[in-house]
Amino acid sequence: MENKETRGATRRKLILVDDVAFHLMSTKERLKKHYEVYPAQSAEAMYELLENIKPELILLDVNMPDSSGYDVIKQLKKDSRYAEIPVIFLTSKDDKASVLKGMTLGAVDWVRKPFTDTDLYECIEYQLEPTKRDKNKPVILAVDDSPSILASIKYLLGKKYTLYTLEQSQNLTMLLDMINPDLFMLDCNMPVLSGFDLVKIIREHKNHSETPIVFLTSEGTIDNLNVAITLGACDFITKPIDDDVLHEKIATHLKDFIMMRRLRSQKG
Repeated sequence: MENKETRGATRRKLILVDDVAFHLMSTKERLKKHYEVYPAQSAEAMYELLENIKPELILLDVNMPDSSGYDVIKQLKKDSRYAEIPVIFLTSKDDKASVLKGMTLGAVDWVRKPFTDTDLYECIEYQLEPTKRDKNKPVILAVDDSPSILASIKYLLGKKYTLYTLEQSQNLTMLLDMINPDLFMLDCNMPVLSGFDLVKIIREHKNHSETPIVFLTSEGTIDNLNVAITLGACDFITKPIDDDVLHEKIATHLKDFIMMRRLRSQKG
């Protein structure tokens, strides 16, 4: 019998890759009421499926004997036919180093085994249906030319906030026409446009004359701090990023900004 959620609508196609047959079929059974799930017990089987279908997302096990999930995603991202397909890792490891390695290679998220149906479904829907994302979560945009730094930020903040990352700073203006961040995190030193250049662009945008801007830098000198504050930034976070400092500063600046915006809205 067709599920109410999918009746009358095109079912989204997913490829599920896991070398353990029991896990493969069990996960497929848990997802099939929501999606069209294509199981693959190896990387080779996944590529055979990709020749015939175009999935909207790939669920990829990390620990496989023939080719690890890390190796598989490297190959996917090198192939222009598959590079844009979102990949979510399924893994029994959730230590920071393992997660960051996967996200640096291009994974959009990870789900730790054993997982609940709800955890997996919400993670998939977050990628497939941006309009379903929690509208109450503050929106953060992090701009840094280092994939590893962006992966670290996504790991630390991605569950609590709606997080967007940008590696090529020259694309900021275009992105600001698509999203409306509540806070910006900017690397100081980037090719093409530096963080200092981006502050000027942000402050000239009609929606962001007062949106908090936090700099990420390995050079937290007094001179840099003075320049940033003069341009309109509100704080610095030095690299390597301290987890507690990051959470504390981001939470403080978001709270102050959202409260100020709410008060102004009430007065208006």
